Amino acid sequence: MSGTAEGSVKTAVPRPELPRYFWRDQCPAPTRIRYITNHLEADFELSRLAIGPLGFDLEWRPNYRKGGRENPVALVQLAGFDTILLLHISAMSEFPLKLREVLWDPLRVKTGVSIQRDCQKLHQDWGVSTRNCVELALLARSVDNARWKGKYTSPLGLSRLLETYVGFSLAKGKVQRSNWEHRLTLAQQDYAANDARAGYAIYAKLIAMARDVPNTDPSHYSFSVVNGFVLDHLGISRWSPHNPYYDPGPPPPPRESKDPKEIKKTPRPPTSSAVSQTTASFESSFQDGVSMRNDGQGSIPVVPAVNSRAGAFHRIPRNRPTPTQRPQNHSYDPAQHSVTTRIQ
Repeated sequence: MSGTAEGSVKTAVPRPELPRYFWRDQCPAPTRIRYITNHLEADFELSRLAIGPLGFDLEWRPNYRKGGRENPVALVQLAGFDTILLLHISAMSEFPLKLREVLWDPLRVKTGVSIQRDCQKLHQDWGVSTRNCVELALLARSVDNARWKGKYTSPLGLSRLLETYVGFSLAKGKVQRSNWEHRLTLAQQDYAANDARAGYAIYAKLIAMARDVPNTDPSHYSFSVVNGFVLDHLGISRWSPHNPYYDPGPPPPPRESKDPKEIKKTPRPPTSSAVSQTTASFESSFQDGVSMRNDGQGSIPVVPAVNSRAGAFHRIPRNRPTPTQRPQNHSYDPAQHSVTTRIQ
């Protein structure tokens, strides 16, 4: 259809395809990446981390049975300015002591998407507490409220944030559902490094924007998980996501229910053609059920009557004389006035 016609159908404008994010191309050179399966080596590499925020993510082996219990965390990913550490804790004989210190340090920001759930799972599986965590979705809504509307706690995916603020798309695929307890392949290592480094890159963009946004406070998007409890970013008092300066915008229009059980069926009024067809059908059936009989005084129409008790029809002649009434004609013949017979 022509785009100039009044009744033309509007088609959605396709989003431009963005280049894929790959940590080797986006990190400053040289960038160290270490895949570590020994807790002593992990302690050594963690002690060399430069001061600064860390992109944080976790991986674990998926449970392929529906409703089954989640498997424990197998991999911890940390990404700084020029270092990416892939700590395969499920392959280690013990949890690295230095990793506990880094996660507990309130001066080190740990940032990611859905990071609260990750920190709670890490404590559940390994008994580790994490302080000063930044949820990127809350940070984006706090510093870029004009772009993001809706409920303050509504999630924003890592890929969507990366496309918006860094200009790259994030590849997922089958690697995400692979076995993270076996020794990692190169594809798994690249996938894990991309997730952690993307979180760091998004945080760097958003925290730079926060300097120009008034009334931005870390308490709006930062928290800690201490002994399984969600506390403020210092790990002192209870915390829940809230920003008094956030504008959610107008509420969305109510959605119509698609459940057939909830749709109220309203009867439609019959059309004129339907009424005429019904009337004609009724008249035809009425005429078909009328018979004429002669009782000596003329033709009498006999119509079918319904016996509501037996559900059968029997014929009742009109103007039938009652037992107390006798016709004036002295030549009355009772045989001509037969008793109505029941038709079963």
